Amino acid sequence: MATFSSLARQHVLQAIEEYDRRGAEDFLAVYGFAPNPAWTIQHEGRVYDLPAVVGVAHRYATGRLATSDDLAGSLPVAGAILRKRGFEVTEPAGASTARAVRAAAAPRARRTTTAPAPAKPRRASEPERVAPVCPTCSMTLPSTGVCDYCA
Repeated sequence: MATFSSLARQHVLQAIEEYDRRGAEDFLAVYGFAPNPAWTIQHEGRVYDLPAVVGVAHRYATGRLATSDDLAGSLPVAGAILRKRGFEVTEPAGASTARAVRAAAAPRARRTTTAPAPAKPRRASEPERVAPVCPTCSMTLPSTGVCDYCA
């Protein structure tokens, strides 16, 4: 099972750019994904296959392609992470309902009648730091700034 916390917006945009360059059928065929119209990601008015984009973005982030087997059961998590990265994700109608049912079934803590805590001032969120990428192989560069594969 793949983890998606290493996916940055930049990695997803690289996968989308490759998707556009290759075309949907070729992109899915090259990486071994079947079309999945239930899970989609929208970017600049275009719709993309979410599992394929996430799998290839995982490759850009870690160097290892996340296959369909790796993504099985992980699409809600990947979708939530991509929403945090600013993308619009659609999921099957049952996926969000299942989460709501699980949340409703979870035991709730009792509330006490104490005075509310004073509100803390909110900090402005910092923009996501864009990691440097090797211009030759598109891998994320280590802190030395020299690509491990090309140099």
